[in-house]
Amino acid sequence: MEEDGDAELRPPRPLLIACAILGLEVLGLLVVAGFVIANAGGAAHDNVLRALLGAAFALGGAAALALCTRGLLRLRPAARTPVVVLQLLVLPVAYTIAFQADHAAYGGPMLVAALAVIYLLFTPPVRAVLDREEPVR
Repeated sequence: MEEDGDAELRPPRPLLIACAILGLEVLGLLVVAGFVIANAGGAAHDNVLRALLGAAFALGGAAALALCTRGLLRLRPAARTPVVVLQLLVLPVAYTIAFQADHAAYGGPMLVAALAVIYLLFTPPVRAVLDREEPVR
């Protein structure tokens, strides 16, 4: 009997795919932060501070996404909302990078990843495990 209960608590495949995409986004943010920090040394003093602030912002975003991804893998319903909000914030940035700045190689994957994560988080199997009521404590 307990095995059936354990099977219900396993993350469904769409959730695992969404978490894998989120992991790639975290990795991308870490790479961007490292690249910005590595190139900050050659910049003027005010640009160094700006670069370090940008890197800190990227590291903070990576940490937030990593924590939310961990929450999703643990089937915490509250972890879905910040992920969806962050992905919705990525959409206009990715669109601007891909189409207005003519860097489709950068913005395109961001756009596809954000749309895929949003879609996957609202598929029926994921909704079945995340839309349950939390016990009142």
